Amino acid sequence: MNQLIVIAFGGAFGAVMRFLVSTGLYQWLGRGFPYGTLLVNVVGSFLIGLLSETLILQRITVALDYRAAILVGFIGAFTTFSTFSLETFYLLEQGQIGKAGLNIIVSVSSCLAAVWLGLLCGRGLFWYSSGVLHWSSGAMPYGMMFINAIGAFLIGIVSALLLQKIALPVEQRAILLVLIIGAYLTLSGLYLILFLIEHGHTFDLQTYFMLGLFVANSIICSGSIGLGLLLGKQI
Repeated sequence: MNQLIVIAFGGAFGAVMRFLVSTGLYQWLGRGFPYGTLLVNVVGSFLIGLLSETLILQRITVALDYRAAILVGFIGAFTTFSTFSLETFYLLEQGQIGKAGLNIIVSVSSCLAAVWLGLLCGRGLFWYSSGVLHWSSGAMPYGMMFINAIGAFLIGIVSALLLQKIALPVEQRAILLVLIIGAYLTLSGLYLILFLIEHGHTFDLQTYFMLGLFVANSIICSGSIGLGLLLGKQI
């Protein structure tokens, strides 16, 4: 039952994100071609390749328990084969054979290439020493920090799009943005600390190092969120 709940939560978030991204892109580029559906499918394909590889390689219990929420719930709802099929059919029905064929070729080839690229990136991140740099007094899980930065970038884009769609006073939008960013920075940093603890590192003996890692992750993710916010405002 717990897994069904987290899958439902991930699916709800993925569906909202797909709506915001595709709608924003259509408003920007128009509806002459299914740009929005193409983008979410390509991005989703890259993410499922990257995250399926990296989450399987991770040994932390949280990742194993909630992997289905990310891969099945979030990415499953973020991407959409049915909308791609419907839009292609509409193009055929309107006599736009060239656009329909282009949509099929570009969508299929781009999504396959994106999955392949995601798998390569995931394997590359954890190829050297399983994604962790070790030394005598600590370890740096650089692979997971890179994944956290990607997630922060997406959070920034979604937050920018969401705040533009919601009619709220400026003060409430500021509070909502701070809560979203604060929650992500806290959870992603905690994920790194739990990873190190489960791999034999002691929090009592390495308190300052782990807190430093938490701060470094927060700085990197904050920069990624900022870039996402800038991009989201341009869509």
